[in-house]
Amino acid sequence: MLLSQARILCLLAAGLLAGCGGASKPETAGPKPSLVVTTVTPVKQKMERTIAVSGSVAAWQEMSLGVELTGIRVAEVLVEVGDQVRAGQPLLRLDARTLQVQARQADASVAQARASLQLARANSERGATLVKQGLISSSNADELLATLTSAEAQVATAEADRDAARLRLGFATLTAPDAGLISARAVQPGQIVSSGTDLLRLIRQGRLEWRAELTETDLTRVPIGSAVELASPGGQTILGRVRAVSPALDPETRTGILYADLPAPGDLRSGMFAQGQILLGATTAAVLPREAIVFRDGFPYVFVAQAAADQAGQTRSRDQEAFNVVQRRITVGARRGDFTEIQSGLKPTERVVVRGAGFLSDGDLVREVAGAAPVLAQEQTP
Repeated sequence: MLLSQARILCLLAAGLLAGCGGASKPETAGPKPSLVVTTVTPVKQKMERTIAVSGSVAAWQEMSLGVELTGIRVAEVLVEVGDQVRAGQPLLRLDARTLQVQARQADASVAQARASLQLARANSERGATLVKQGLISSSNADELLATLTSAEAQVATAEADRDAARLRLGFATLTAPDAGLISARAVQPGQIVSSGTDLLRLIRQGRLEWRAELTETDLTRVPIGSAVELASPGGQTILGRVRAVSPALDPETRTGILYADLPAPGDLRSGMFAQGQILLGATTAAVLPREAIVFRDGFPYVFVAQAAADQAGQTRSRDQEAFNVVQRRITVGARRGDFTEIQSGLKPTERVVVRGAGFLSDGDLVREVAGAAPVLAQEQTP
């Protein structure tokens, strides 16, 4: 009897122990990181401040060349488009035979007028002597003096006509007013030309320039002499220099024009459209890889690493297994290569997500790749 009671007590004790064991709860696992990322801190770099803008290539000065005569046939054209010419070089000749005849006629008229003047002078001198001797009246002497004056005037007129005829003969040859490059030709041998018609066009000294429209904000940032880099169709980088900035803005568009000389235009041609950038000088700035910057709704953001809290409310350091990220809006500046200047919104010691930033949302829990080296460690000198 006593043995049975002992067995019952043992069974009850075992049941109680089993019940207590079944009431224990399993440990709850913490949240798992959503993504594996890498982070960096901003570093200081020398950044070239630039203004990216597009513009057109044009001639520094393009001169329209024509003749000052009308109704004369072209005898020969001595240049082609693309020819380099020097100042005073003949470019075109007209049929000058008629002009040569007119010039000889003018020379003959001068000779005739001078002969008449010589005779009038001799008669006037003779008349003065006869008046003193009382052989002719004073009125006759006055007539001889008037004839002399008229002969002098005829000589002056004949000489002026001769000079005009020679000048017209000189117009029969069109010469280059300055050294340069022939950019257009609109005349052929045998063509009857008239004054005021553009026959040839000359890019003075062969100089080209780049003209770009800038906003009022950018225009005030560009000093005279700033360097310019243009991309040519052949892939070359064409260097230029700002020679002038428009002193006034268009009241409707609020833009002004920048003029940059192109000493060596390469394969650029007048009338081309060229993308370029204006170099405003280097400055030291905090930069991040472009990959770290995410644009949402047209604004730039970065994801900053922030310590995550454990279940008991304790804060863990970012160097532990996982951490949260905070989306933060920043202000960006110049872009150079793979790096972007950070102007505001980020402290120098804060770490920013680089790889994987485009897949994150504010507050996400992430884990950093163990032993990942900072991306910018070897990029401090561009």
